[in-house]
Formats: sequence, structure tokens, C-alpha cells
Amino acid sequence: MDAILSYAQARRDAMVELIRRLVEIESPSDNKAAVDRLGEFLADYLSAVADLRVHRAKQVGNHLRVKFRLPGKKKGGQILALGHLDTVWSLGTLERMPFRVADGRLWGPGVFDMKTGIAIVVFAAESLRELGRPVGRRLVMQLNSDEEIGSDSSRAITEAEAKKSAAALVLEPSAGLEGRVKTGRKGVGDYTIRVKGKASHSGLDFEAGASATLELARQMLTIAGFTDLKRGITVNPGVIGGGTRTNVVAEEAWAQVDMRVWRLADGRRIDKKFRALQPFDRRCRLTVEGRLNRPPLERTPAVLRLYRQARKIAGELGVKLGETQVGGGSDGNFTAAMGVPTLDGLGAVGEGAHASQESVLIDRLADRVALVARLIESL
Repeated sequence: MDAILSYAQARRDAMVELIRRLVEIESPSDNKAAVDRLGEFLADYLSAVADLRVHRAKQVGNHLRVKFRLPGKKKGGQILALGHLDTVWSLGTLERMPFRVADGRLWGPGVFDMKTGIAIVVFAAESLRELGRPVGRRLVMQLNSDEEIGSDSSRAITEAEAKKSAAALVLEPSAGLEGRVKTGRKGVGDYTIRVKGKASHSGLDFEAGASATLELARQMLTIAGFTDLKRGITVNPGVIGGGTRTNVVAEEAWAQVDMRVWRLADGRRIDKKFRALQPFDRRCRLTVEGRLNRPPLERTPAVLRLYRQARKIAGELGVKLGETQVGGGSDGNFTAAMGVPTLDGLGAVGEGAHASQESVLIDRLADRVALVARLIESL
């Protein structure tokens, strides 16, 4: 048996215990104090084996940089392991959804997305250190606190680390119970459309008004037409609002729109379409806010080479490693857009991200640790 895989199997109980502690420190994105508690726990837990830096943030939790001390005298460049501290679960979720071990799985809020992924990196580094396996590059783990809400605070930090990195390994959950990695992710754009019309009494002075809600409805039909399923472009007017009363011609209306694209060129093209929108009723004023805030993780030759390297290692561990492309984004979108070979979905094997059945397969912890450790060793 592979030495790292054997080591990881022997440390399974310790992994489960660390995952339990991570899950039981609830860390919703919108609660800075809670996210900071998780970051402080990890900083203390890793202080003996890593050099730590805290990137302080005002509105969201602090971001944590972990540089592991690993064997090997000369190290050229670095490997970036990407993860996040925050979850979508509100404080108090543990009361109705406690961490538990049952049916061969670990259950609890954030266990799949993505606290087990953090533990996988920690134990991958531990296995390399304890087995004396030299690595040729520094291993830096960047744990962001705002990934679930857009990464506005952490993006610049991630991109700065990416510039120094030969590869980015993203410890987001894998896809499906087979544990497929992600070689493509859609880029994500968020737009807000605002319409300013002219109010009037709908009975006494209807023609004097310019309806913002009617204008917005017409704009929504145009915007929905940006969707091109053959190219993987989806544009969804998801939330709308406007008007005050039924007997008032609406003065204001707005809509929030989600855009997803496989290709950066498509994102730029659709963005231009948003910017080019003009009111149908010239008495109305139209404003467009937003942008493509996550570029796509495109399935480039560099991404495929990294995947094939991981697939070869997985095969040596007795595991078949498939790939897939998904519609959701991650911080790996940023590193890939910079040209850094990026492999996503290297984290937990399980299911139920953001759902009450969120869970992780216990018997896949060891092989995932070994895969990540061997991949770090080979880069």
C-alpha cells in the first residue's frame, strides 16, 4: 500500500475529530466574530507546524494565510491550496443539525462545503512532514472568509498569492459520490437594473405618468433573451421590485439579475449588452450596475495537464478520478483566469452542499488526503 495512504488511514480518527471541531465552530459569512473564531482556532491549531499571517478585514471575517513547514531544503516557488472559512449556515443551525457520525458519514452544517476540505490539506501536509517526504515548493493554504458572498474582500489577496504560484489546488467539495474533480466552472455576474419613471394618479392622470414597472417588464424580456443555452450562457432576472400602490403609476422599479458563462469572451460580450440597454419609454431613465465578478474557470490545456497528473496519482492509489464542469463559481475561478493551472473539487467526497443532508463519506477521507499530498509532492 502507498505509504501516505497507509498513514492517512491510520490517522482517520484524528481527522474526524478535527472536522468535528471545525464544524462545531459555526462560521456564517455575515457574522465576522463567528468566522474569526474559526480562524483563531485554526491559527492556534497550526502554530507549531506553519507560519501564519492574518489579513484583517473590517466588514467580513479575517482571512488566514498558512505556510506549512515541510521537508526539503530548497524550494522554488509555491503551491497554493485554496479554501474558505465561511459557510451559508446561520448561527444556531447546530441545534437542529448537529455534527454526528452515522451511516458511514459525517453530518453537519459546513462539513461538506468546505470544512472537511480544510482538514484534508492539514493532514496532507502532516503526512508529508511526518513521513519525511521532501517537496520542491512551498505549500501555502489561503483560507478566505467571504467566498460564499462573492469574495470581494479576499479576491485581491487570492490573486496576489496566485501570481507566486505554480499551481492552485482548490479544496472545494468534489462532484458526486464518485468524487469527481472540477476542471471547469462558470463565470458569475451580478447586475442590478434600476428604472426611474414618473409617478401619477392611475385614474385621474394616467397619461401623465411613465410607468417604471412597465418599462422594467419590457427590459426583462430583452435581458432574458441574452440566454444562449447552446453556449452555456444563462441570464436570470431573479428578483424584481417596484411601485408603491395599485392606483399610482410606478415611479421606480428594479431587478437583480444573475449571469453565468463558460467563456470569459462571452462574459464580456454579455456585459456590453447590459451596458447598451436603452429605455423603451424615453420618459424613463435606466441605469445598470454590476459586472462579471467571477471570471470562468475555463478547461484549458494547463488545467487538463494538472487533472491528468492527479488522475495518474489517483490510479496509483487505487481510485478512479473523474472530472466534470459545473455552473457554480469558487475562488479557483480567480486563479484560473490569471493563467495559473487550477484543479478544483479536491476536497471532501459527499453530497448536500447548502442543504440539510450535507454529509461526507468517511471511507474517502484517507484517499483524498493521499491524493492531495502526492500531488503537492509531484509539483
